[in-house]
Amino acid sequence: MNGSVSRYVIALSLAAAVSSPALAQDAAPADTGLEEIVVTAQKRSESLQQTPISIVAMGSLELEKKGIVDISDLRSQVPSLQVTPHPNSATTARVFIRGVGNNDDQITVDPSVAVYLDGIYIARGQGLSAEIAEIERIEVLRGPQGSLYGRNATGGAINYITKAPRLGEFGAKQVLTVGNYNQFRTRTSINVPIGDTVAVELAYLHSEKDGFIKNPGTGVKRWGDQRRDAYRAAIRWQATDNLDLRYSYDRSDINDTPPFITMTPFYPNTVDRPTAGSPDVRGLAANDVTSQGHNFTATWDVSDDITIKSLTGYRKLSNETNQNYLTGAVGNVNPFFLTGFDQSQKQFSEELQVVGSLFDNQVEYVVGGYYFDEKGDSADYTLVPNTYRNDRAATIHNRAYAAYGQVTLRPSSLEGLYLTGGLRWSRDEREATRASINTILATGTATADVPGVGKNNFSDVSPSLTLGYNVNPDVNVYAKYAMGYKTGGYNLRATTTQRFNAGFGPETLDSLEFGVKSSWLDNRLRANLAVFRSQYKDIQTNVQTNPSRPQDTDIFNAGKARIQGFELDLTAKPSSALTVSANYAYLDAKFQRIIDPLTGANITSDFTFVEAPKHTLTTSAEYAFPEMSIGSLTANIDYFLQSKKSTATGDARYVIGSYGLLNARLTLSDIPVGFGNWRVSAFAKNLTDKEYYVAHFATGLPGAIFGEPRTYGLELTFQY
Repeated sequence: MNGSVSRYVIALSLAAAVSSPALAQDAAPADTGLEEIVVTAQKRSESLQQTPISIVAMGSLELEKKGIVDISDLRSQVPSLQVTPHPNSATTARVFIRGVGNNDDQITVDPSVAVYLDGIYIARGQGLSAEIAEIERIEVLRGPQGSLYGRNATGGAINYITKAPRLGEFGAKQVLTVGNYNQFRTRTSINVPIGDTVAVELAYLHSEKDGFIKNPGTGVKRWGDQRRDAYRAAIRWQATDNLDLRYSYDRSDINDTPPFITMTPFYPNTVDRPTAGSPDVRGLAANDVTSQGHNFTATWDVSDDITIKSLTGYRKLSNETNQNYLTGAVGNVNPFFLTGFDQSQKQFSEELQVVGSLFDNQVEYVVGGYYFDEKGDSADYTLVPNTYRNDRAATIHNRAYAAYGQVTLRPSSLEGLYLTGGLRWSRDEREATRASINTILATGTATADVPGVGKNNFSDVSPSLTLGYNVNPDVNVYAKYAMGYKTGGYNLRATTTQRFNAGFGPETLDSLEFGVKSSWLDNRLRANLAVFRSQYKDIQTNVQTNPSRPQDTDIFNAGKARIQGFELDLTAKPSSALTVSANYAYLDAKFQRIIDPLTGANITSDFTFVEAPKHTLTTSAEYAFPEMSIGSLTANIDYFLQSKKSTATGDARYVIGSYGLLNARLTLSDIPVGFGNWRVSAFAKNLTDKEYYVAHFATGLPGAIFGEPRTYGLELTFQY
């Protein structure tokens, strides 16, 4: 057994028992084992153990115990999930599941992993909409999705489900967090009932934290500062016993400073985490991002067996970001290059769902229709001092139409057996324009490229089929086939107008998965296993065809790949006070064929899968001490371990080495103060102060962004 694999096997053994961070249990009873986890991944409330999907679900209490406040925090909790910052914008996350995702962020390219907030698809990921809301549950679905969702996705889906305003009940919650690096976070929410049928929830969030790398040059004081504000209002009206209406509005204002990019050697060599940048930096400015959105959901229970739901969403994004690349890194007072982006985007979506059952629940069905409209424009520049400047402007207009359905048969004559079939039809209409000007700084000569105009449409039919069997109430086995589809588009970074106009086509992924979900020892041990193999075709491969201009890339449908592996989620509750868990994922991703679209040559050996570590492991333990007169004390500890991974598709030298992160939290709850519920927590993340990269990429020279050093603090929560 090689050393890398043995470390993970040993770590699994030490974990003793398992659980997916899919633990959405909010305080399980002391004498009944693990609490049932209820999810809505298939548009109806059902037990996680009965849902034939590889899924991780975390409830509100679990999220608080682990200090999870944004999507980047999920990375160390969900094996098979990778979340990394984009070098040009720390407010944009690049998300991968099972090795499938986007390594670039463009307004003309759809993500491979779909993110939903209360069922509304969020096309562009900036903002704090999920951070400001009272989250009831987060569900991470691994593998292609489509037959139950508004947008198709080849990698998977992340669902944020918020708590509805509470009828007939006044409530308030205040959370205050302080920590090192001048961390300060306050979140205030209040729930106000209006009569018996209406409730209003208002929330405000302010979060700030200093970056850990100083800027001795001019402009902002530090790289990586966080300065964020968010607001939310939600209204619920139970118009009748059968009709429930929910509306929410959220707004985020983000003024973080750019992340620091360090010049690094190639793997396995590394550099120490820096504490300061170059004094030659000039005019470093903060980003300015504003995201806002409206969600309206109407739920009508037509009868005990039929529910009709309408989901309407509208979102706007204004995104101004900038970045300084490697000033002073090679002895030159100038940066290697500078970039700036100014983007605006708005989207509207409408989805109609019918969820029902027939014949005493022997037939369950979901039928839906979806419409999506997105418009946007962007302007960006790349400046190489004393050499050249490139300015680009672009517009987009995207429309999407879809119809989907899924039917599950549970024949009473074959108790325990179920068969699920799904089908999705999609049509995407894509329009984009691009204008580009190149200026030679030495002469002032400006040359305008021929304006680019692209217009195309794509259609697809994606099936899914699941055969499952409930062996007994505690064991569920299933086999599932699903096809994932991601539409084509246009590449703003294309090296020529002709390549921009040509665009790129859709990519597809065919996935076969076998799963077992089981409970043992009187529900004190939960063991779930998913084994999968996927064929990935017409991959939208991003190629840097001109090394002297790292801002230019070309996207071709040049790839064919095989992805296989397994995910093991284990949870054990050996006593009423102790819960331990481990979640392990093994991933084997390999390109099978990549053809150079210019020469026709087979260049497969030049490419590696990015953001696809072979091994990832999360272990955790929670211990509840005997109750004391001053309250209830609980200790939580979790450890995340990841093997090395490639980060640049066309250059195997870009590798992030293996590393582990240790987090801990100690919470005293139910403090007897006289009114309300009080709790205080002491927390630490990256307790061992591990130095590691969260991104490693080509900037003309190799560069990297470091993960946060050790952080710690106190959190006080009051709830009434």
